[in-house]
Amino acid sequence: MSTQPLLAAVGAGLAVALLAWAMAAIGEDGLTIYRARFTAEARFRLGELFLFFDPARLFAANLALVALSGLVGWLVSGQPLIGLALGAGTALVPGLTYRRLRVRRMRLIEGQLADALLVIAGGLRAGVSLTHALQQLVREGSPPLAQEFDLVLREQRLGVSLDEALEHLAGRVPLSSLTMVIAAMRIAGETGGSLAEALERSAHTVRSQLAMEEKIRALTAQGKLQAIVVGLLPALLLLVLGRMEPEAMAVMWSTPMGWATLGVIAVLEACGVMLILRIVAIDV
Repeated sequence: MSTQPLLAAVGAGLAVALLAWAMAAIGEDGLTIYRARFTAEARFRLGELFLFFDPARLFAANLALVALSGLVGWLVSGQPLIGLALGAGTALVPGLTYRRLRVRRMRLIEGQLADALLVIAGGLRAGVSLTHALQQLVREGSPPLAQEFDLVLREQRLGVSLDEALEHLAGRVPLSSLTMVIAAMRIAGETGGSLAEALERSAHTVRSQLAMEEKIRALTAQGKLQAIVVGLLPALLLLVLGRMEPEAMAVMWSTPMGWATLGVIAVLEACGVMLILRIVAIDV
């Protein structure tokens, strides 16, 4: 009879050890899969931006940032749920940063496109071929547009036709203005028209469209600021009330009803911000 509690304790210990080993194995496999996906996606996205960082180091930095932010959130708030939410939110930082950098790159390319077309048209009027005009643009231009046309020339040197290289450029840079320019270049080449005149007209159209987009962006800036204020105000109010009335707000942080309320607030906040951003997103 005296050996039964000991056997039960040994069995429970073995069960806990096996469970811990299984969870560690599952976590290690999941981390390996996540690392492979993260590094592959980071390598592709950084290549699109012409940024040459080591994806493995970027993964390690992201993992450390997630763990640090979750730990700080837990220690500051005293609630593990807040730390977990903060860590999960930090895991989204690389994707959001990539989207921000890509949008910025597209805007820079669109801003440089009109001047680049005039440079190409000037070279064509001087009697050089389109390839030599593109080489002049790459030498005298500035990134990111010069990098994209340099890649077009590299593909052409590898045996890719100019039309296919321009199609690849339109795929990498999905801008309506650039698609219009490529279509104008093809039409001028097929019909025998003056490519220099077509590029000059395209440059004037792109410049007018860009000016209109900048005007619309300035007029909708107030709406975007309103979306930011609407999104941050409830979170700041929760923090202030948590400091002023910690006992009353403890129900919000430590009970299922409070967690459900926070979830509903987060969903409604996201819907409101998305609705405002959709209203002010005017496509030209």
